[in-house]
Amino acid sequence: MVEKSKTFQIVSNIIMILLCLFCVIPIVLLISSSITAEDVLMKGGYRFLPGKIDLTAYKYLLFDTDSIIRGYGVSILVTVVGTLVNLSLTTLLAYPLSKKNLPGRNFISFFVFFTMLFNGGLVPSYMMWTQTFHIKNTIWALIVPNLMLGAFNIIMMRAYFTTNIPEEVLEAAKVDGAGETRILLRIVLPMSLPILATLVLLVGLGYWNDWVNGLYYVNKDEFYSIQVFLNKMLQNIEMLKKAAAAGAAAAPMPSTSIRMAVAVIGAVPVLIVYPFFQRYFVKGIVVGAVKG
Repeated sequence: MVEKSKTFQIVSNIIMILLCLFCVIPIVLLISSSITAEDVLMKGGYRFLPGKIDLTAYKYLLFDTDSIIRGYGVSILVTVVGTLVNLSLTTLLAYPLSKKNLPGRNFISFFVFFTMLFNGGLVPSYMMWTQTFHIKNTIWALIVPNLMLGAFNIIMMRAYFTTNIPEEVLEAAKVDGAGETRILLRIVLPMSLPILATLVLLVGLGYWNDWVNGLYYVNKDEFYSIQVFLNKMLQNIEMLKKAAAAGAAAAPMPSTSIRMAVAVIGAVPVLIVYPFFQRYFVKGIVVGAVKG
């Protein structure tokens, strides 16, 4: 029995090490490629150690430093505000749904689940946001469309409330005279840190990585998030390369290394923040998914 346990532990450790390598290797290749000279990259392909260090890609990207800083500012603002509002709305819907005596609970749950299967589509959404709510070319264009509640997040939070908040604790609070709002704020939320941290990470990543809403609804520089700004810069570089290939006068510039540098610049804040949520992430996902 002990031998089987040791064997299982060794095999598990080997599998986990391989999985960790699968996660780390792409990041190492990404950073290495972003600081490798374009000609070396084209001839030798991706390497763990750059054959010839060249920071030209970063020089191109950081040429317009003010726009980069403004893009980071917009992304941080949108991520913080959007995540807080989204999390508040998700909690306000998931908490009542966790109550077995809620009238119409099954219908509302089905309605939430239905949105996981079907949505209105791009054209109706565009017409609604631009012609009814008039959010085009405002900061709300980057926040409001993503406030549409994610059914997966609601179901996961409801499952966490149902399975991890003891009914006896809630009943005791009611006996002491606490209302639902006070129970939610003073008892339920402090006991739900794992699922809250998990959803902050998931929703925050969604806002940080979002560039589609900026592409559809924003064409003013001052509202470009860092992802939209980098995407526009890549498009401009591709146009200049095509013009150079067609014979127009243009300075040679890297393309592959710039794509890697763009990914590095966009991912750095996430890599910095993730370790602070890691200890809650696994527990929140596992426990929230149980009986989901």
